[in-house]
Amino acid sequence: MILALDVGNTNIVFGCIDDGKILFEGRISTDRGRTEIEYAVILKNSLEIQNIDISAFDGAIISSVVPPIDGVLSRAIKMVVGHEPYIVDVKSNHGLVIDIDRPETLGSDLLTGAVAALSEYPAPLIIFDLGTATTISVIDKNSHYAGGIITTGLRLSQQTLSANASQLPGISLKAPETVIGKSTEHAMRSGIIIGCAAMMDGMIDRIEKELGEKATVVTTGGFGAVVTDLLTHKASYDKDLLLKGLWVIYNKQKGLSN
Repeated sequence: MILALDVGNTNIVFGCIDDGKILFEGRISTDRGRTEIEYAVILKNSLEIQNIDISAFDGAIISSVVPPIDGVLSRAIKMVVGHEPYIVDVKSNHGLVIDIDRPETLGSDLLTGAVAALSEYPAPLIIFDLGTATTISVIDKNSHYAGGIITTGLRLSQQTLSANASQLPGISLKAPETVIGKSTEHAMRSGIIIGCAAMMDGMIDRIEKELGEKATVVTTGGFGAVVTDLLTHKASYDKDLLLKGLWVIYNKQKGLSN
């Protein structure tokens, strides 16, 4: 069994994975001010509440887009499970061909998501990760990472509107029933959420045109469940995509079969 952490700008998703099966998944806020002891206490308490046998861990792995806390988290994890975690980067044994101008700049989250998607879905692939940012990864028919797109995430869009337009309130991000808003809040939800879905549909069309063929569409991330059902294209929502990718990379790194 391993402890896998997907460290994002807003949240850290962590899971216990045994033989490819996710036994438990938790989420804590990403806080650059926390100490290793504080993270260790949170992780240990979370695992104990779920009756996870801490002595059963064989290792740990991290995918992180917040490098300043990698050291703190690594020390916290070792305190809890007794193993130094492996931190994913482009030099990892991931088996992915990265066909972009500077492969070393590819984020570990995009790398991990691509590895997971290729292990479960047919290429070519378009992968949407809807978190603090909305990222799009494109995998071509040869299973090569062909490039991607980065744009503003739903929460950032909402916060920017509310902070910079004095008459626009803070709102919850749930999908409206209609496109045409009947109130300010309704109009904002339509613009942010249905607007995101429309952007995704448009991007799928443009990406498939560049690829010259249809692609498998996969969505993940905290807001994936909110937007996926609004798409006009067929898409599979996989909330555990990055944890699955961490399991694959961990085993490749350890020289095990996946």
